[in-house]
Amino acid sequence: MTDIIIIGAGAAGLTAAIAAARHGAKVKILEHTNKAGKKILSTGNGKCNITNAFQDQTCYRGQEPSFAMEALKEFGVKDTLAFMESLGILCKEKNGYYYPRSEQAVTIREGLMMECARLGIDIQYEVNVTEIQRQQEKFLLYVNNAAKNNCDVNNPPACYSCRNLIIAAGSKAAPATGSDGSGYPLAQALGVKIVKPLPALVQLKCEESIYSQAAGVRCGAEVTIIIEGQEAARERGELQITKYGISGIVVMQLSRFAVKALDSRKEVMAVIDFFPDICQEELLQRLIDFTKKFSDRPLLDIMSGFMNRKLASSLLKELGVKSDRKGRTCHGAFLEDVAAGLKHFESSIIGFNGFLEAQVCQGGVSVNQICAKTMEVKEVPGLYFAGEILDIDGTCGGYNLQFAWSSGYLAGKSAALCQRSLGI
Repeated sequence: MTDIIIIGAGAAGLTAAIAAARHGAKVKILEHTNKAGKKILSTGNGKCNITNAFQDQTCYRGQEPSFAMEALKEFGVKDTLAFMESLGILCKEKNGYYYPRSEQAVTIREGLMMECARLGIDIQYEVNVTEIQRQQEKFLLYVNNAAKNNCDVNNPPACYSCRNLIIAAGSKAAPATGSDGSGYPLAQALGVKIVKPLPALVQLKCEESIYSQAAGVRCGAEVTIIIEGQEAARERGELQITKYGISGIVVMQLSRFAVKALDSRKEVMAVIDFFPDICQEELLQRLIDFTKKFSDRPLLDIMSGFMNRKLASSLLKELGVKSDRKGRTCHGAFLEDVAAGLKHFESSIIGFNGFLEAQVCQGGVSVNQICAKTMEVKEVPGLYFAGEILDIDGTCGGYNLQFAWSSGYLAGKSAALCQRSLGI
């Protein structure tokens, strides 16, 4: 029997394994893909933004976002940087964002893997846990659809057993990296409540034709999500126009609100300010000045002097304005309408991309059942959860990885100390 089995070899699972082994436990990881740490390699555009100097409850979301801050009190940013250094990884900070000095996500993955090898952690690949049973003071894990009556603890391809179990199987986001939602039914079978998983940090689909016409354009903007006529959230940053709608960091940050509302069949609008750095009155005055100064130029040529031409053309068309209208004919209420349209462009959100494109999920294992200091299920001794499978999702900027390090380390350490306290 193994002291601790961990389901999932992602950021949280590998960290949990290292923490447990460093505290004297015999650890085995069961990974259902053929490679550990796949999702780590895609984080931060391949540079791996491991954490952020700014930590606040607003950076984490879920039914109980304060849970994340409780965990970070036990294992926070300084602990993460020290942990990385203990793996032989030096990090650097840029505007509060931390990356490995190599600026390569593979550095993080390889550092974790080398430490697992040094500690003698057994990682089993292509092992699908299909059922878990709690028997007395141990867990039985049936794998690869093995029949229960053929379970033999001495026959690993059929069944594994352990005294403490950590489930770090990820969410449903980015299934190509191994996060396919397979951990949710395992959790439910053990009596753990699941908050409905939905995409988060994902692109949004819009109704208007402007998006297909201006696809590929990136610009600074402020986006406000309106749900049933009420403002739900607002963000400023880079907006990316896609053929189906809107994307970019600013949209990713807001997407969970729109996704949850759409899933509840609520009306969702996005109000886009394409000139967030100036007020509407100042924008109007610039339009007045430019149309007077360049009175013989078409309005599109005038607007191309201060915004992307492709976007300007699409916006004018959506606003019902002829782009070849001469500057000398533009004045008064007409320019007021143009300025208002550029500052308060309303767009109907009609959908969102799925788990395949989402960076993370909202929802998952309800943290109401989990002790934030240990990651142990309150009503099921010996059962722990870590990482994205929990109902905590962070905003962009290293927060999801920080929660993975924190929850993973706390789960591994706590499980190992539990073994020791039992004298095992």
